[in-house]
Amino acid sequence: MQSSVGIRERIDHVYPSLRPAERSVAQYIRDHIEEAADLTVGQMAEITHVSQPTVIRFARKLGFGGYRELRYVLRHPDAEHKVAFNPLAGFDLNPWDSADDIPAKAVDSAKSLIDELYSALDGKAYRKAISLIAEARFIDIFGVDNSLTPAMDLFTKLEYLGLACRLNTDAYLQQIGAGHLTHGDVAIAFSHSGSSADTVKALRLAKSRGVKTIAITNAVGAPLAGWADVVLLTGRDSHTIYGNAIFSRVADTALVDMLYMGVILSDYGRFSTALDESGRMIRDRVFEG
Repeated sequence: MQSSVGIRERIDHVYPSLRPAERSVAQYIRDHIEEAADLTVGQMAEITHVSQPTVIRFARKLGFGGYRELRYVLRHPDAEHKVAFNPLAGFDLNPWDSADDIPAKAVDSAKSLIDELYSALDGKAYRKAISLIAEARFIDIFGVDNSLTPAMDLFTKLEYLGLACRLNTDAYLQQIGAGHLTHGDVAIAFSHSGSSADTVKALRLAKSRGVKTIAITNAVGAPLAGWADVVLLTGRDSHTIYGNAIFSRVADTALVDMLYMGVILSDYGRFSTALDESGRMIRDRVFEG
């Protein structure tokens, strides 16, 4: 089996560096691939006369995250080179994970994405974007598919600040709206890849109307950036899209919060007053039982 050969090759490679107890585990697995696949970590420890931590440590020396990952590969011949499910940044899910693993994984991934956003953020571009948004006559927001999530978040926050803005969820209407923008307006486009045809077309059309444009993307030098006066990066383009681009938008959401807070700070009196007014408008919507 392909997997078995791979495991044996890994064992042979690390064997000289193993401790005596770890070699006991290595030798047993190498000689009993199929039997080992059915053993729990406790059973493996008992059969090889070592401790459970030794079994786990050996699995990690083979390059696996732990014994559960090693056992999964032993049981699935084609799994060794296809063990991770990582559609894009923000999801780190493996077949051997348990539900209890997921919260910590999700939090760690979110922290990593936000750190990457912070390191990629251009302070000058960020300040320029704040200025354009705060001073805009009208703001048009573009985004399709998964990019509608941060686009809607920004639209909601700017509405609360009393700014005139629009978000059409239909890609055709986004392009039609872009074609009617005029001087003094601002167009903001979200596209993780920076290559979404509908979003690029909408921003390009807005740019042709002479309005200021802002691109929010993860991809340096993407087509979307070519039609933007300001480019805000949500990362360093270090991930590849899988399938239909189902991925975490944690970094985009954090950037929206940065823009929201920056706009408020740009004229604290004006925008804090607008927030108070917005709150009063919906006060009667609170359920009181």
